[in-house]
Amino acid sequence: MEIGKSYCRVDAVDKVTGRARYTQDYPVPGLLTARLVRSTVANGRVKRIDTAAAAAVPGVRAIYTCFDVPDRNYPTAGHPWSLDPGHQDISDRHLLNERVRYVGDEVAVVVADNAVAADRAVRLVEVEYEIYPAVFDVEEALKPEAMPLHPDVRPDNIIVKSQFKIGERNFDDLANETDLTFVEGTYDTQVVQHCHIELPVSRGYMEDGKIVIITSTQIPHIVRRVISQALGLAIGKIRVIKPYIGGGFGNKQDVLYEPLNAWLVQQLGRPVEVFISREETFTSTRTRHAIRTKLKTFVRSDGRLIGRHYVGYANNGGYASHGHAVCANCANEYRMLYQDEAVLDSTSYTVYTNRPAAGAMRGYGIPQACFIMEAHMDDVAKSIGMDPVAFRRKNMMKAGYVDPVTTITCHSTKLDECLTRGMEHIDWARKRTEYGRDTGNIRRGVGMAMFCYKTGVYPISLETSTVRMILNQDGSIQMQMGATEIGQGASTVFSQMAAQTLGISFEKIHIVQAQDTDTTPFDTGAYASRQSYVSGMAVKKTAEVMKEKILTYCSERTGEPADDLDIHADVIVRRTDGTPVMDMEELAMNAMYSLERTEHITANETVHCRDNTYAFGATFAEIEVDMRYGKIKVVDIINVHDSGTILNPDVAAGQVHGGMSMGLGYVLGEDYIYDDDGVQQNANLLHYKILTAADHPDLHHAFVECEDPSAPYGNKALGEPPTLTVAPAIRNALLHATGLSINALPLSPQNLLRAFEAAGIGENDD
Repeated sequence: MEIGKSYCRVDAVDKVTGRARYTQDYPVPGLLTARLVRSTVANGRVKRIDTAAAAAVPGVRAIYTCFDVPDRNYPTAGHPWSLDPGHQDISDRHLLNERVRYVGDEVAVVVADNAVAADRAVRLVEVEYEIYPAVFDVEEALKPEAMPLHPDVRPDNIIVKSQFKIGERNFDDLANETDLTFVEGTYDTQVVQHCHIELPVSRGYMEDGKIVIITSTQIPHIVRRVISQALGLAIGKIRVIKPYIGGGFGNKQDVLYEPLNAWLVQQLGRPVEVFISREETFTSTRTRHAIRTKLKTFVRSDGRLIGRHYVGYANNGGYASHGHAVCANCANEYRMLYQDEAVLDSTSYTVYTNRPAAGAMRGYGIPQACFIMEAHMDDVAKSIGMDPVAFRRKNMMKAGYVDPVTTITCHSTKLDECLTRGMEHIDWARKRTEYGRDTGNIRRGVGMAMFCYKTGVYPISLETSTVRMILNQDGSIQMQMGATEIGQGASTVFSQMAAQTLGISFEKIHIVQAQDTDTTPFDTGAYASRQSYVSGMAVKKTAEVMKEKILTYCSERTGEPADDLDIHADVIVRRTDGTPVMDMEELAMNAMYSLERTEHITANETVHCRDNTYAFGATFAEIEVDMRYGKIKVVDIINVHDSGTILNPDVAAGQVHGGMSMGLGYVLGEDYIYDDDGVQQNANLLHYKILTAADHPDLHHAFVECEDPSAPYGNKALGEPPTLTVAPAIRNALLHATGLSINALPLSPQNLLRAFEAAGIGENDD
């Protein structure tokens, strides 16, 4: 059995020795460099661009402005394309923009022999704007007097408004019932950045009549399609190569600058690199959505949720990117994890504003949902004097649940066991009693939060994947996939899957690490914690077909019945008694070179996935809060996960610890800081504070395994879940320590001190 073993990652040696090649490691002779000229106003229109001084800089080859590019709208979201026009991603992007919608919008591009010349020329481009009033807040953008940012796409600033209601009762009618407690609150999450190490760079050139783009992306096949849409060029004339990638976390699930790169190659007939700096990655790629919710809840004294009312507003910035999908996903989590006895009434808005565009980021709306929902659930439990874990157990999703909107079924759950493991680790019962009484400067508290998480995007969107396997002459297997390795360990677990199904040793599975749309089978890419589930199904199906072909050929060569043959440890054996029949290398050489009959054994299979399943888990945290300085110290923290069968424990542990680290940054301090004109003040890694190794507590994890019947190897989502509940667990520990509900992220020292002062509590408030 190869599943469940902690094999070393197949990309580990290349990465730690520096042999792994990333986008900028691919040599492209004669490469020019492109730098962008960006808007200095948050809302306006370009009236005039003077490029004379910039064009005179030695080494400048060309300058293109928003007045030079095709007048074609295109989408950028890394979603499967829908054949239904009503479900297609919103096309509101241009290669360069005359109508600017945030500080950092692209208005012109300089192409030069080198970066020095390009940067110098960018500073010399003069742009004159017609300036309009900017709107940064979602509720302000919804007012009738607010200027529509995309009148050609939407008549106002609502990208999408969606509603659902579960239950027959009217929420407001519950106010007439005397035995219910009413709780309400407004909860806000902030804008944060992905902070992947590798910048979102791309290189393009012409070869064999095609535009070739080498790019750091999670979605190479989708990049190819979007370039086609942006340029009006046949897809067959475009080739996208995705090499090793230095992190993406969702930012590279958008098609960022690859269409512009392709257009520049087309115009100049020369190789061009579009370079995006760290500062530009902050201001002008994608962010996590800031989401504001207004929640109302009626609860019975025994802890049963009777009715909830949800209104959510997602600040999408100046462009649609992933549209309403993130905000809708946030509301889905609110519906799925807890069930109400009478009614859940939900309304969600995704709104254009003059902020940078928000898109996908690890968790896709569920980190926001978990903070919003789990903070509120603790507030509700506190209002009736009930233990937060007991309250959750009374209302949480159970096995067999079928979501009334999506029909996704809970095939398996160990959430209850996750809660038990977390309580045991943190010593919940004792500390909930002993803590929460301090009145001095240092106060301690324990808190928790839990989640459910879908595995992929079915049935909301298409789920499909193809795998190709080729028998090599030494009996090993070459495997190609459109599913992408982006640092999460996908190539390793795919190799384990193939090895287990085929009966071939792990070392003899050779997975191709890079994707090339000219040769790589189709897959939509790395997002939604989908690949080990959906692409894993394709691996299993292809391996089964491959194995059948191998055994059939062996039967023809040896006369042994094919149905009595199997492969074990690289040897074809009889099923009945285990007698060796032929080793894999001998069979492969015969298949290639036999004078009697050759067969170049391959398999190429597609899976169209029509199922989904839920992963579950919880975070438990213990904190100390310094009331004088507003500083939270995380004393202990554990994530407990039900992700079905754990495919590779060491790789899984790395995923969990990485996600917990992101969650700690999210809760303790990461935030975009803007001035009144919409200019980001901390668009670099010096001033935008992410946690260092020295800032981390010891990170603990545990897995409660169960085999999910819908999954190819019993596995469920794990890529995104580790980051979901760290923030609300720490917020709820703060509630326990201080008695104060703080409903906005981040819980930075300055924000805590303001909240303590407003509440009239401090280091000696007794």
